[in-house]
Amino acid sequence: MSLVLHNSLTGKKESFKPQDPNHVTMYVCGPTVYNYIHIGNGRSALVYDLLYRTLSLLYPKVSYARNFTDVDDKINAAASEQGVDISVITEKYISAYDEDMQKLGNLEPTHAPRATGHIDPIIATIEKLIERGHAYASDGHALFSVDSMPDYGKLSKRNTEDMIAGARVEVASYKKNPMDFVLWKPSSNDQPGWDSPWGRGRPGWHIECTAMIQALFGDTIDIHGGGTDLLFPHHENELAQGVCCTDHSNGYSKYWVHNAMLDIEGEKMSKSLGNFIVLRDMLADQPPELVRLALLSAHYRSNMNWSAQLLHQSKLLLDRLYTIKRDAANISAIKPRNLNDLPAISAMLDDLNTPKVIASLHDLTNRFFKCDDDLEKAELKGEIFAITNFLNIAQLEAKDWFQSESSDGLQVTEIEALIEQRAEAKKSKDFARADAIRDELAQAGIQIKDTREGTQWVREN
Repeated sequence: MSLVLHNSLTGKKESFKPQDPNHVTMYVCGPTVYNYIHIGNGRSALVYDLLYRTLSLLYPKVSYARNFTDVDDKINAAASEQGVDISVITEKYISAYDEDMQKLGNLEPTHAPRATGHIDPIIATIEKLIERGHAYASDGHALFSVDSMPDYGKLSKRNTEDMIAGARVEVASYKKNPMDFVLWKPSSNDQPGWDSPWGRGRPGWHIECTAMIQALFGDTIDIHGGGTDLLFPHHENELAQGVCCTDHSNGYSKYWVHNAMLDIEGEKMSKSLGNFIVLRDMLADQPPELVRLALLSAHYRSNMNWSAQLLHQSKLLLDRLYTIKRDAANISAIKPRNLNDLPAISAMLDDLNTPKVIASLHDLTNRFFKCDDDLEKAELKGEIFAITNFLNIAQLEAKDWFQSESSDGLQVTEIEALIEQRAEAKKSKDFARADAIRDELAQAGIQIKDTREGTQWVREN
């Protein structure tokens, strides 16, 4: 079965056919590194991690690039405020981003290019655009001429007249057309800058991605990804640059994939509303696997509503998976012969249908708990954990999951001490004290069970 993806360029789902079936190329827009990322950024990164994993099931080699924008006016402002070089700001937040991605369970991309590491390719790309009549120099700037591309707007499905009428566009003396966008801009003495044919300056936002793609992969890639908030102007401008600086007949990217946004308890996330969630804060407050599963619960092209209820439902499923791992440890899982034949993986191949995959896990766990046949249980267990391994969830030991630390409850050492006190009380026949300790644990959300191997405990939902 082949992969089907929704292509934003055509507006429909299409069978994925790479240029080279032996080497698939994918580029995704990464963060501008001036602060910690929010949970919506984490969702986007997870979507393309999942696409990377899916492509790797089907093709022998997949090259995945996710960039860092490490020169930007927001970075400049932060560096100026702190009185440091921009590299101090960017290195801090690149390291933080990498840590967040690791905690979230994402694979490292093949390439993690930085804008500042590609200044020469950026300048070379701008020079090509000028030579071809698609860009011009003006007052220390280099700008893309929107009028030079008749089908500008084809990705975002807009026309220039509507964009000028309905958008806030910069009216500047150095622009021939208000819609023309900056490829290179001058830098003052206190701003980072590089020498160029147009004077000392720095790149505009859009040109960096085009230049990095060409430096890494050539004129055309298979897949370009990012959030719907990047569709216009960023991706529209990238497409314009990429098409206009070459004669490549296949265009800039064959497939454009965009993930939708994330709301908080039914409202748009914003600092002004006080509902802005930093990803690393959420990963510190909740088990990272729980955050990962919750982010997978909605289809990537649908807006996601992040809520306490969503976390609760996701935890219920993880509890069921870890219960199987704990209580059926004596059953040897029979691994599926071909992962691609599983219904859940077929759902993944249908435009990354994660809600259907999660529904499949619910169904499989229900069947497992109702099953009395050991052979069938072994097959079900094999299928369940083949899926969870692919999704990169339920990867802990069952004991570690059920006894994980809680930021707002008893810690493991406190629980273990109380259980030991209860054992001593029972041994000395002080049953009232033993019952009191059980009640104390229950009130703290700790459920205990006496077994031949000793007292087991789990945190309740």
